[in-house]
Amino acid sequence: MDQDKFIFCLEAVPDIEKTNSTDVLKNLELLAYEQGIASIYKNCDTIEGFEESLNTLLYDDHNFIDYEIIYLVITGEANTICINNYYYSFEEIAELFEGKLKGKIVHFANKKPLDLESDEAQYFLDVTGAKAVSGYGIAMQNYASSGLDKAFFSLFEEETDVTVIVEELFKKHYALCKLLDFRLYY
Repeated sequence: MDQDKFIFCLEAVPDIEKTNSTDVLKNLELLAYEQGIASIYKNCDTIEGFEESLNTLLYDDHNFIDYEIIYLVITGEANTICINNYYYSFEEIAELFEGKLKGKIVHFANKKPLDLESDEAQYFLDVTGAKAVSGYGIAMQNYASSGLDKAFFSLFEEETDVTVIVEELFKKHYALCKLLDFRLYY
């Protein structure tokens, strides 16, 4: 990833007023320190906060073009996200950000399984304009995907083709990719 490229991380938390520093934020700080990959971190506790954070990124951040990865740390089911005990389908999220994620990679941490039918994934990609959606087929509450997420993000430093990046990720971290069931829809 170029020095001018960033990761935008949005984490759903129970209450933004009571949340100080999360493991996700600490891992992003380590990624910046160890590998020089910068990120912007936001948290939200409502769908309005989720939408507002992404809209602020889209419309108010003049460096949005430099954000290659939108990293979402949100619970949910196969084709939904859950914020504050409310479930939102991928179709609803796609329509919320219609045409606004052109060329971006939307990556989900393993807080939720990413298990989309091919038509659901294609709909999301077509509507949002995203380049790819990635994540894990298995949500493991006792094992965070942050280590594999960091490895995935660091591969963008040298390569832009997501299929080549995923191949390299599997070469270097095969057992972990299989354990967490890493998935890419493009």
